[in-house]
Amino acid sequence: MTYLAVPISEKNIQTCKEQIKTAVKAGAGMLELRTDYIETVNIEKVKELIAAAKQTNLPIIVTCRDTAEGGQNNLPAPLRSQILTEAINLGADLIDCEYANFIQSNFGEIIKKTLAENKKTRLILSAHNFKAPFGNLDGIYEQMFAAFPQAIAKTAYHANHINDCFAAFDVIKKYGNKAIAICMGQAGVISRVITKKLDAFLAFASIEDTAATASGQITVEKMKKQYRFDSINDETEFFGLIGDPVEHSIGPVVHNACFGAEKLNCVYLPMLVTGGQVQFNEFLDNVTARAWLDMRGFSVTIPHKVNALQYAKTKGEYIEPLAAKIGAVNTLTVGLNERINGYNTDYAGAMDALTGAMGIKRKQLHSKTTAVIGAGGAARAIVAGLAEVGAKITIYNRTLSKAQSLAAEFACHWAGLEEVKNIDAEIVINCTSIGMHPKIDASPVPKECLKPAMVVFDTVYNPLETLLLRQAKRAGAKVVSGSEMFIGQAAEQFKLFTHKDCPMDTVRKVTLEALGEK
Repeated sequence: MTYLAVPISEKNIQTCKEQIKTAVKAGAGMLELRTDYIETVNIEKVKELIAAAKQTNLPIIVTCRDTAEGGQNNLPAPLRSQILTEAINLGADLIDCEYANFIQSNFGEIIKKTLAENKKTRLILSAHNFKAPFGNLDGIYEQMFAAFPQAIAKTAYHANHINDCFAAFDVIKKYGNKAIAICMGQAGVISRVITKKLDAFLAFASIEDTAATASGQITVEKMKKQYRFDSINDETEFFGLIGDPVEHSIGPVVHNACFGAEKLNCVYLPMLVTGGQVQFNEFLDNVTARAWLDMRGFSVTIPHKVNALQYAKTKGEYIEPLAAKIGAVNTLTVGLNERINGYNTDYAGAMDALTGAMGIKRKQLHSKTTAVIGAGGAARAIVAGLAEVGAKITIYNRTLSKAQSLAAEFACHWAGLEEVKNIDAEIVINCTSIGMHPKIDASPVPKECLKPAMVVFDTVYNPLETLLLRQAKRAGAKVVSGSEMFIGQAAEQFKLFTHKDCPMDTVRKVTLEALGEK
């Protein structure tokens, strides 16, 4: 069993008591009383706080952290030692003591003696590094267990890259419920969820973002509702979004809602992979070397779609032919013998959004005059899809060399972006970021160019209705929102991930709600 522990970290006892009530209501499985946060803390205040926490009947950890390892208020060592020993005497379920202090005889011996007299209380030995990973993580755990074999050993370190998380996973895999391993920072977010699958002793979550006691800490609500923490077990399969940035993506909200709707034992996580091809390859090598993590598939976004294709070419099992032709992969699945399969669902999402709005089949796009604005990743996928069915395409782009290159690959016409004012097409598709939040007052197409007979498709989905779409609607044109492309490509990914049809009512409802909130 992995407890979901919530830190109580207010400055005075009354607000701590209020925080305890909020934590219980939110669904905390354990309380960590961070007594070092309390201003002018003393033993009487600690007694009052422990008494309040005991009324919840939840397990309690009492911590009085040294400032050298993230503590507050610079409390002297004798007071910290006194608080921890008093917590043992008061029946706290656990105390957390820094390993560096525990091995100092004037600090650790009194704690050992008090623990021997009070068998109910367990000891967490902890080590922290707020700047970087530990050099020999497994060695630190061995030292902690050697110092106190009955201890629960805990490390918390800053993950400078998502690849720094795998050492923590290896440690938890080895020691299970005797270990806690936390990777702090945005790159370490996945460690806070995956830890439950590996049966770590606990994971930490905050009541709200502003109450987090460490970088990257997720709220209880998000852990339970978005990341389905309560349903995670040793058979849970993980999926995720690989990209940089990923923290504002709606992908986790959408895919986890679909997993929930279909009652699948799956969780989708944001996976911040910084760097280029080398770091991307290292991440997937780490994944495929650890089949026991059950990471089964990934959405891939900026800047790694080409990196994903290159990885799949080198170490893959299968690459969808059109994805190879597009030159980019936005979906990876882990196949036989941990080999990687590569797909591109962007084009399918775009084609379905377009044909759905027009009420036609894909093959009926044949010979339709189409203006594609932009020559980046989204444009490549859409041009490939349109070219496959024989649409007549003109690519408009600010950088002429990119427009020429893409047009040459797919036998299209091309023009500079300034020629958009002369557009005469049945279908207009914006594949640039023009009009995206926060610059929502821009449009790639002059409004006087928009005609009633046109179909206008904007791949931008934040805001839901861009200036281009508003102006096209006023002109009497049929409009297609970028949210439809997102819904379509997400549905295709769900099918690739699970081999089941996507619950379309769920994916549409959750996507529109998430975008509406943004």
